Amino acid sequence: MLSEFQPFVSVILPVRNEGLFIRDVLLSLIDQDYPCERMEIWVVDGLSTDDTVDQAAKIAGERSCPAIHLIENPKRSMPAGFNAAIPHTKGEVIVIAGGHAKFARDYISQCVKLLQQTGADCVGGPINTVGKTPIAQAIALAQSSWFGVGGAAFRMKTAKAGFVDTVAFGAYSRSVFEKIGLLDEELVRNQDDEFNFRLIQSGGKIWLDPSIRSEYYSRSSLKSLWKQYFYYGMYKVRVIQKRGAIPAYRHLVPAAFVLALLMGVGMFFISQRKIWLTPVLIYGLANGVASVYVGSHDKRLAPYLPIVFATLHLAYGLGFLYGLWRWRSFIFYPKFFKESPH
Repeated sequence: MLSEFQPFVSVILPVRNEGLFIRDVLLSLIDQDYPCERMEIWVVDGLSTDDTVDQAAKIAGERSCPAIHLIENPKRSMPAGFNAAIPHTKGEVIVIAGGHAKFARDYISQCVKLLQQTGADCVGGPINTVGKTPIAQAIALAQSSWFGVGGAAFRMKTAKAGFVDTVAFGAYSRSVFEKIGLLDEELVRNQDDEFNFRLIQSGGKIWLDPSIRSEYYSRSSLKSLWKQYFYYGMYKVRVIQKRGAIPAYRHLVPAAFVLALLMGVGMFFISQRKIWLTPVLIYGLANGVASVYVGSHDKRLAPYLPIVFATLHLAYGLGFLYGLWRWRSFIFYPKFFKESPH
């Protein structure tokens, strides 16, 4: 159980080559309305080749409260960085921050309050995805839409308070790590998904609340978005294998769509072109309608949305299918196809 009054909070920020964003995220964490003497920030650098470390060290030298610690992560990955830092922390509350994010001034205080009020093991809020260029803004818009990401609550600006299956940038009671362990270092992507799924399977609860506010900077190009979502899809397979269940069936939809397209290609070459065209036309229609609807929020970005949506879905779906092939030697138990309870 958390202290009733201002528990100590440790923020862990694993980063690598975040020179464009490190100043914003660090300053947003430093300038919290939570008492700085009840906080510490651990910046864990994964051998950056840009000026990430120099910027972080400069800020740390200028601010004495809260304490900012810089350590090196020779393994470079996010879960390895987090795991390297947590034995050094002293907080009753552990916050996992991200290098592409910026946090509201009351982020920590809201997290602490809701951990105490709800009795949840982890709390977080819906992220406001933003971009700095038109294509990045279109990507952000797509990532905040139901058609783009399948209704993941933490990505929806309209999300309501309640228990969910996962959150981004979660604040956890320290006892969670003592009970279920640390992040899985095999998962260089989706490690938070697996950890939160593990928490729920162990009987823990995750609370999402709109009062916990943060911004997340989207990828700035279709190429980087493709890479991001291909790996999301690929490592989602490993999460499902490790946990022995599917967190939500929405994770299977992009792969099913891509599989239908691939099967349709074969039909195309044996003169069954109508069969191939059916899923293409259905998806094209759905994409078009979604692009018009989502684009109505900012008509400048509407022309980008069809290709952004297609990139999200095809990359994730192909990544998922590749993951099935890559880790095909692992046994799938019958419960693999059971949706886990939330």
